[in-house]
Amino acid sequence: MNQNELKQAVARAAKDYVATHLPAGAILGVGTGSTANCFIDEVAALRERIGGWVASSEATRQRLESHGLRVLDLNEVVARGLSMPIYVDGADEIDAGLSMIKGGGGALMREKIVAAVAETFVCICDQSKRVETLGGFPLPIEVIPMAREHVRRELIRLTGGEPRLREGFITDNGNEILDVHGLAISAPVALEARLEQITGIVCNGLFARRGADVLLLAGSQGVKTCTRSTPAENPAAAMTPDAC
Repeated sequence: MNQNELKQAVARAAKDYVATHLPAGAILGVGTGSTANCFIDEVAALRERIGGWVASSEATRQRLESHGLRVLDLNEVVARGLSMPIYVDGADEIDAGLSMIKGGGGALMREKIVAAVAETFVCICDQSKRVETLGGFPLPIEVIPMAREHVRRELIRLTGGEPRLREGFITDNGNEILDVHGLAISAPVALEARLEQITGIVCNGLFARRGADVLLLAGSQGVKTCTRSTPAENPAAAMTPDAC
């Protein structure tokens, strides 16, 4: 299968996962990107049993609404004490501990917020995104525009990588993105925490402290289901032996 076919396959698998695990009438969180778009097109068929949808970006909101689906504001969901049992999203890279780099589509801040609210984070991607060490994909950093050069300097000091401005791109929050090239991230939980201490950074694209709980991974042999075997706070978290 080519990459588009793999995306379609994992999107169908994610729809089946939601049909099996999401309680009737519950709220579903949806991520951003090409694989998430495939998932939206598939899971729209379950509209009658899903009570509402939370979008991680304006692009996702528009795609959901194009299917006639009811998109809820996350503040409303939380204020009303409603649960969001499942959040489904893709990744730019994912390692054996189900830590991820996300933000290639520029929605990392909102994705991280929705993931924090969800009870279960289901990552959907193809085998090409599975890596031994994170960092081959440039790490996105969302920054306040006036802090861009300060943040760039601090990123060089901390990581030794090369931060590059994503030219012509503004996030849904009105901020800019620096993509940090040339990294090999051996301790993603620790690095995520260090990045959060740099003034001017709105969000970093490491999803390690709150990594995926379930990975649906599409490959030549079909879609495999991988699960985290230890708590997300443990940087040595690993997948179950019979997983991917």
